[in-house]
Amino acid sequence: MRRTQKVIVTCAVTGGAPFNRNHPSFPVTPKQIAEACFEAAEAGASIVHIHVRDPETGAGSRDPKLFKEVVDRLRDGDLPALINLTGGGGAFYKPDPVDEAKAGPGSDVAGIDERLEHMALCRPDLASLDVNTSNQVEGDEEFVYLNTTRTLRAMAAGYKELGIKPELEVFNAGDIEFAKQLIVEGLIASPPMFQFVLGVKWQDPADTLGIYWLKQCLPDGAVWGALGIGRDEMPVAAQTAILGGNIRVGLEDNLYARKGVFASNGDLVRQVCDIVHKLGYDIANAADTRRILGLGSS
Repeated sequence: MRRTQKVIVTCAVTGGAPFNRNHPSFPVTPKQIAEACFEAAEAGASIVHIHVRDPETGAGSRDPKLFKEVVDRLRDGDLPALINLTGGGGAFYKPDPVDEAKAGPGSDVAGIDERLEHMALCRPDLASLDVNTSNQVEGDEEFVYLNTTRTLRAMAAGYKELGIKPELEVFNAGDIEFAKQLIVEGLIASPPMFQFVLGVKWQDPADTLGIYWLKQCLPDGAVWGALGIGRDEMPVAAQTAILGGNIRVGLEDNLYARKGVFASNGDLVRQVCDIVHKLGYDIANAADTRRILGLGSS
């Protein structure tokens, strides 16, 4: 069946994971991150997904003041896109190698209030809710991504109270099943918004069957999209568009325009918009996106 809905393009402009320091223009400071969001919106993204980083070290951060500075810059500049803040910070457990009952160096596990502090301060349109607990790997670092059912219920309730729509990031089919339970419990408003995260080590692969299977697991009426990590970014984007979903690209997920050539966020958005147009589909603007997601006007 040919899709009739326009394609929402999200750009995840920086992420919080370690990155290749040889990249010439990777956004680190609040000013650079805000500029990357404007670049992505100008290129065709109608949602920008935002992490922040320590301006001095470049390491991922969850400092609410840094989020506030980025969001203020975007609102002062009338960003023509929806703002989506990460809710994934404070969920990294690295067991002590001698005693796994204890958190080891590099762990960052925060309570609910702390994980929601930047949301209350910034009041974004959207925020990611990672419905997932799993073993994961970033570079040479292994950790447990820790989002318990108790935490997820509390964060969903906090988003609802703040008037923030959750973007339900799911890494496998079991995540979708618990997200459906949150919907049943009235913690997620219709239409629910799902984001498939594909190609993360030890999680669902970035292939056609994986995308199709996760789509079959969704509740009726769900708005959904997918992202592929690294070299899978554009193949996942094309397959997702064909299957009726929305797309996420950006330097959080992939640093390269092609093999050996570093990209900017604008490059990646333009590249995926070109793919979408060549497939015969239209790109959603911010107003379209608000309508599709059931949000009011800005």
